[in-house]
Amino acid sequence: MQPLKGKSLLLVGLTLFSMFFGAGNLIFPPFLGVQAGSNTWIAMIGFLLSAVGFPILGVIAIAKAGGLSVLASRVHPKFAFVFTLLIYLSIGPCLAIPRTAGTSFEMAVVPFMAGGGTMQMTRIVYSAVFFVIALLLALRPDKLSDRLGKILTPCLLTLIAIIFLGCVFRPIGAYGMPMGIYGKTPLIQGFLDGYLTMDTIAALNFGIIIALNIQARGITEEHAIVKGTMKAGLIAGVILLLVYSALAHIGAMTGETFGAAENGARTLNQVVQFQFGSIGMVILAAIFFIACLNTCVGLLSCCSNYFESIIPSISYRSWVFLFAGASFVISNAGLNKILEISVPVLNILYPISIVLIVLGLLHPLIQKLPMIYPSAIILTGIVSIGSVLASLNPEI
Repeated sequence: MQPLKGKSLLLVGLTLFSMFFGAGNLIFPPFLGVQAGSNTWIAMIGFLLSAVGFPILGVIAIAKAGGLSVLASRVHPKFAFVFTLLIYLSIGPCLAIPRTAGTSFEMAVVPFMAGGGTMQMTRIVYSAVFFVIALLLALRPDKLSDRLGKILTPCLLTLIAIIFLGCVFRPIGAYGMPMGIYGKTPLIQGFLDGYLTMDTIAALNFGIIIALNIQARGITEEHAIVKGTMKAGLIAGVILLLVYSALAHIGAMTGETFGAAENGARTLNQVVQFQFGSIGMVILAAIFFIACLNTCVGLLSCCSNYFESIIPSISYRSWVFLFAGASFVISNAGLNKILEISVPVLNILYPISIVLIVLGLLHPLIQKLPMIYPSAIILTGIVSIGSVLASLNPEI
């Protein structure tokens, strides 16, 4: 058995990291740092548990089970189909893919526009170029470790390191006082903040693309592919931990100097302007563009691969074109409405995903008790649906 190791393993790990690390992952840690202040590292323990721990456990659980459909089928075959379909639609063309273009436009283009007269046309042109680049990269899913792992991800990490090192050698200020709930229960609030990254759901889908990239490196034995996927997940987890910690430290340093910002993007804007002036905005724009592009490529690849598996009469390449085109239209025309529908669905699916991952990891202990799977998922689903309904209508 030829294992995945050395440079190849590192590249696959970097690829998985890049697929996880989108715009939301950039924004949440510095905003947590601003709000948590002197309690930042207590809050970060909770954040890292939910934003790094669960996603990496998800990659491991899916790798061990042999795929999301296999794991979900332990509940029921019909559940597996519906759950997997909703997962791919929610994090794909119905939410996450269109949002990558919208978020990167707001952070990489809008700050450099003098006026808003041509905003809509500029947005259309930008999103068209963005999705064409993503489409071209996604057409060869087995080459993502070469394109994302070798080129884009090292560029992204270098740019983030520049900002972090700037804050190390030219500190902005001391950690501020904790704000609101971060002064009372920082650990719990940090955990809930990490929950918002939604990377646990993404983890259920990325395994198949990572497996393709491992196979492209000459690893064909199933056990070696599973082991390589798990190792790549651990590497991605370590990088996520380091980057999140650096971003949280950056945010925490601004609290006393700049005060509370309305969001993490504003915090990063303040940091780069303080450290590097106008060139800092260019650095930040590049970071958001690369992060969003990497995530978009990963999601396009995962979704297209899945839909080819259930509708083989339509090729993978055709699905990539279809999803890229649909995401382009949604990002410019109907994203807000789609968000209204998709976000509640995601909030129902996320707890179910966590429970499914835990069950998958415990499978050697519970495999002789098959009713545990449907029982746990039904109870979780009831609670999740009730919680979402209550949030949509407080009178319920």
